[in-house]
Amino acid sequence: MITTSSLPLSDRLLALVLRLCGGLAALVLGGIVTVLLVRALPFLVSEGAGIWKSTWQPGQGEYGMAPMIAGSLFVSVLALLLAAPVAILLAAWLRYFAPRLRRPVLAGVELMAGIPSVVYGLWGMLVLVPWINQWVPPGASWLAGSLVLALMIVPLALLVTDAALGQLPLRYQRAGEALALSRVGMLRRVLLPRAAPAIVGGVVLQFGRALGETMAVLMVCGNVVQWPDSVFAPVRTLTANIALEMAYATGDHRVALFASGLLLIAVTGVLLMASWRLRGMSHG
Repeated sequence: MITTSSLPLSDRLLALVLRLCGGLAALVLGGIVTVLLVRALPFLVSEGAGIWKSTWQPGQGEYGMAPMIAGSLFVSVLALLLAAPVAILLAAWLRYFAPRLRRPVLAGVELMAGIPSVVYGLWGMLVLVPWINQWVPPGASWLAGSLVLALMIVPLALLVTDAALGQLPLRYQRAGEALALSRVGMLRRVLLPRAAPAIVGGVVLQFGRALGETMAVLMVCGNVVQWPDSVFAPVRTLTANIALEMAYATGDHRVALFASGLLLIAVTGVLLMASWRLRGMSHG
């Protein structure tokens, strides 16, 4: 049995550094959550029911966040519905139907994944919003935000799907061939079902990323605090609201923004735990 003390000095130093980095990350996250709790908890206790109302007028003491909570969910869910099928199908096609194209396409996808979100937002503001405006004004809308977020989600969702398919044991493919299944049938009946927990876990994480995105949605969604009546209506998300108002917010207004940040962290935590559970199922 290999013990830590029997490892070379370089390996022990590496293990120590990794533990310190992990501890530091946990400490930073704990500090962020603690600050948000300390700032927001008194407000949530006294005004907790008020955040589910529809009126956001901090100057008059109205802190209803329901339209912004709905806006965040609507924009992110539509983005996920647009991006996930494209990413999954493209990853499967590259791996099993066009292996020669896989490496150059994945290189481009990795480049897309590294593009800053503000660049996507700028493209959406200058190209996508005017294009939508030609059909249904004003252009800056729920749909524009979802399309930009979908474009941001596709690269990482594709990479996650490709990695999940690549980790499948070769025996699944051999079994499909032995049953004389076509490549489409093998993919549909054997490979994708086996990789589904890992794929869904990765997609759930991308939903969390979409929910927390700020600059891109701020630039293309219109930033109107309202319940959208169609995909062409302007919306405001919680993240965009924090970015727009934190600079001048004071008193309860500022505390309400801390409360919205705490709400976002809580939702992200739930999504992360769901992703862990799904990934655990894929290894079970």
